[in-house]
Formats: sequence, C-alpha cells, structure tokens
Amino acid sequence: MLLLEILRLAFSSLAANKLRSGLTVLGIAVGVFSVIGVMTLINGMRTSVESGLNVLGANSFQISKFAPFTDWNRFRNRRDISFSLAARFKELMAEEARVNLQLRRGGCTVVHRDRRTNPNVSLRGTDENYIIVFNYDVRTGRNLSLEDVNYGRPVCVIGNDVKEKIFPMEEALGRLIRIEGQNFTVVGVLGAKGTSFGQSQDNLVLAPITRYIAIYGRQWRSISINVQAFSQEVLADTMETAIGVMRLVRGLEPEDANDFEVFSNESLIEAFNKIADVVATGALIISAIALLASGVGVMNIMLVSVTERTKEIGIRKSIGARKRSILVQFLAEAVALSMMGGVAGVAVGVGGGNAVALAMNTAITFPWMWAAIGLLVCGGIGVVFGLYPAWKAASLDPIEALRYE
Repeated sequence: MLLLEILRLAFSSLAANKLRSGLTVLGIAVGVFSVIGVMTLINGMRTSVESGLNVLGANSFQISKFAPFTDWNRFRNRRDISFSLAARFKELMAEEARVNLQLRRGGCTVVHRDRRTNPNVSLRGTDENYIIVFNYDVRTGRNLSLEDVNYGRPVCVIGNDVKEKIFPMEEALGRLIRIEGQNFTVVGVLGAKGTSFGQSQDNLVLAPITRYIAIYGRQWRSISINVQAFSQEVLADTMETAIGVMRLVRGLEPEDANDFEVFSNESLIEAFNKIADVVATGALIISAIALLASGVGVMNIMLVSVTERTKEIGIRKSIGARKRSILVQFLAEAVALSMMGGVAGVAVGVGGGNAVALAMNTAITFPWMWAAIGLLVCGGIGVVFGLYPAWKAASLDPIEALRYE
C-alpha cells in the first residue's frame, strides 16, 4: 500500500504541472518517434520486398545493364544489351536454362472501340518464355509463340486487369486492340496473379519483342534478360555459365571487368537490406541525440520540481517519511514522464510509419522488438536522469527544508 501511495503522489504531482510535464513528454516522444517510425516503414518495405520478389520465379536470376538499388548514372555509359547480343545469349544458353528477353514501356492506354484503360498499362516486348519465368498461367487462348517472335507478328497476350476493363462481358480472343497507334490481335489472356510491391501484376500487355523493337526502334534500349535454371541444385552452376556466355557475346577479354549486372532474389534482398541498415543506423543516431537531450530536460525539470517542493519534502520528513520513500516518489515521477513520452512516441511512430507504408503500397507492420526496446530505453532514461534529482530530494535536511521559502 505504501508503494501505491508513493506512485499516486508521483502522478498527482505530474498532473499538477501539465504544461511542464507535457513539454517533457513531447521531447521524449519525438526521439522515440524518429526511430519507431523509420523501423515501422523499413519493416513494411522489407516484408514487401521479400514477398514481392517472387515475381522473378523460382531458381531465377536477371542480367541487366544496370544494378538494382543504385544510382543509374553510374552505369549509363555501359553498352546496351542489344537484341542481337541477347538473342545470341539465348541461343547459346538453350540447353542450360530457360531464357526470357524483355523490354517494357509504362503509362500506355489500351483501346478497343469506345472502351479504354487508364494510362497505366505496362506494354512488354518479350518472348515465349515470359510466362514461365515469371510464374503466369494462360487462362484462355495461347501464349506467345517462337514464330510470333521470329516474324514480329502484331499479336499480344493481355493481363486479367486489361481484359476486365476492355472486355468485361465478352470474349477477348481474336479481338483487335490499339496501343499508342498500333494494332494488336489478342491471342491469349493471362490468369490473375495479384500485386507485387503494391503494383498490379495483371495490368500488362505482352507483345513479341521483335514487334516492340520494330515500333519503338533499337536505339537506347537495353534488354533485360531473365534466366531460369532447371532446378535449385544447378542454379549456382547456371549462373556461372550465364556469366561466361554473356562475357563471350559481349566480346570481353579475360582481364576485362563485367560490363553487366547479374542479380537474383537473394542478391536483391541483400542490396535492399544494406540500404535499409544505413537508414536505420541514421535513425538510431538521430533518436539517440534526441533522447539524450530529452533526458537532460527530464533532469532539469525534476531539479526544478525538487526546489519548488522543498518545504513539502521537509514536512513529509518531519512526520516520518523515510529517505527511500521520497527517493522512490521522485524517481517514479521521472520514469513516468519518460514512459509516457515513450508510449506516445511508439503510438505516433507506428501510426506515421504505417501511414507512409500505406501510401507507398507496402506492407503494414508493428515493430514489436523496436517498440519494446524504445520503452525500455525510455524507462532507463527516467532512472538515469531522474536519479540525481531524486537523491537530492531524499537527502534534504528536514530542518533546513522547513525553513526554505
């Protein structure tokens, strides 16, 4: 009961100085918010990255002119991976793996008679291996064929979102659609696949890559190559073979460095984690500085509180209050201030981080570990920075305290 009475006195004292207590809580909340908000957002993005990278398919890796998650200006002077080089690579790798060639163009509008999509459809120039490498199923009709690619036929396979928008109540096969002034005959419809990184994977049109190049030209177009090994066991060997074949078709000498990038699901996740770790470290440093400043604020406010309540301390000691009871009361006030700031910071940080994650179409998470660490740190700040004022209050001489005006 004595402990409960001490805690009641501590909270009543905080309630009597609402503005001062509120400012202290705000300072601590800002420090906790900075790290909890960032960690919430990073955890959501990491979850989305790990779940979203399944679009590459199993046992797959990519070869590209550019490296992922880096400044593209660093690689812009590299030679493009031209269609002739990519086709030669595909030919040489035919017995080692499935190879898919791809170019893409976003922001397209698909038109059929008086119906049209929003200008956000992805037109992809590709080949017969696209749906295999990227785990799609053909719901109706057929896939692009090798002959379609070889002859550059004006045919296409449309995603489920495009089908529902343009042909909601009718069969799409054999119908003519128009994309940026070009006519394509629909030969297939893909099954629904859902979203990845918050973006629909069904809002796309697949056309033969040769037709794509005939429309948009060859200049300034570097082809992305997707390679799928026949099994997980041979993935590493297939990757080594692919690097050697790409060096061969690029005409590189043994002493030349690779002028292309090879990356898999695991390497993409690793690259993202490196960036996330740097951002998290920055947030921790900012939070540490903010919490240190807030801790000093807690100490200053508690010292002011001790000075204002010197006579009260003298009266309590004169009627039998123990030194330990006064120490616990003032220490409880400091810890309560810090914990209230911590709870507010966690709540706002989680809410703010998830709000940004929602706007970025990434996963919503709750960083339980970081929330617990944040509250423990806040409790530690209350103890460390409140100990000296509490000890000073407990050590006051009762006679001198009663004389204090």
